[in-house]
Amino acid sequence: MTSWIAPHLVLGTMHFGTKTDEGTSFALMDRYVDAGGRTLDTANCYAFWANPTGAGGQSEQTIGAWLRANAGIREGLTIATKVGQEPARAGDFTEWEGLAPDVIATQFERSRERLGIDVVDVYWAHGEDRSTPMPDVVAALGSLVARGKVSRLGVSNHPTWRVEQARMLAAEQGVEPFTALQLTTSYVRPRPDTQVPGKDHRFGFVSDETIDYLETHDDLECWAYSPLIQGAYDRDDRPLPEVYDHPGTTCRLSALRSVADELGAQPGQVVLSWLVQGSPSMRPIVGASSLEQLDAALAAPQLSDAHMARLDSAR
Repeated sequence: MTSWIAPHLVLGTMHFGTKTDEGTSFALMDRYVDAGGRTLDTANCYAFWANPTGAGGQSEQTIGAWLRANAGIREGLTIATKVGQEPARAGDFTEWEGLAPDVIATQFERSRERLGIDVVDVYWAHGEDRSTPMPDVVAALGSLVARGKVSRLGVSNHPTWRVEQARMLAAEQGVEPFTALQLTTSYVRPRPDTQVPGKDHRFGFVSDETIDYLETHDDLECWAYSPLIQGAYDRDDRPLPEVYDHPGTTCRLSALRSVADELGAQPGQVVLSWLVQGSPSMRPIVGASSLEQLDAALAAPQLSDAHMARLDSAR
């Protein structure tokens, strides 16, 4: 089965090896690649909160085992992982490893070994570490690219001004800049000045400024996590969090359901299509835990210009 949207989607693997067992994880990666998907996203800290030891690494280990079980499949895949949010001490969730150069060097090698690959295609700074000077972070990450160990660098959950600061520092140092952002966004947005349950990153949301920044930098793209808001568009047992309850959401959901009904699709499928078709720089991350969920994402319909216009104009 091939899917038009699969090459634009990133397969999120957060719970592979913990909440999602190895057999199911392998099946999800098989189905995704068979449909034309090419990008797997993980982190060195996935999923410490679901592991009795309080340490991460299980997702990377599961991907590594899958790569070893499928000779030749590595070619053509993009493997992305992150550093910065692993607990500094296993089981202690009050202090994080951060982005000091020695942490980056050590944790990169541990990630690479778990994945069983020579080169990490995209390596992410997973969260802010203001205790480490940004020039040091940029130099440490740039060194990995200069030595051929990483192909590309990304930055997750940082404010736009810090991203631009890092890119300017990279230009000054003559090293690889960040060319990917990882933030959360969806078709509906929460009310301003509210805290979304489960989203504790202060600068983790795509804003109008983010969109403008992406549109004015051709070398940047955004990988959007939680685009389906944990299934809230399609599951009655998972309503949207209260912070999404405002008039703009009412208008958006009405337009979304109308388009979905016309296409015989699920609202969540239309959200994925809207994100992909609305911006060439936007790549939704789909964190499926079952083949049924993944198949639904892969079956997302292509939207007409009229559908896109209706969705865009709903306010």
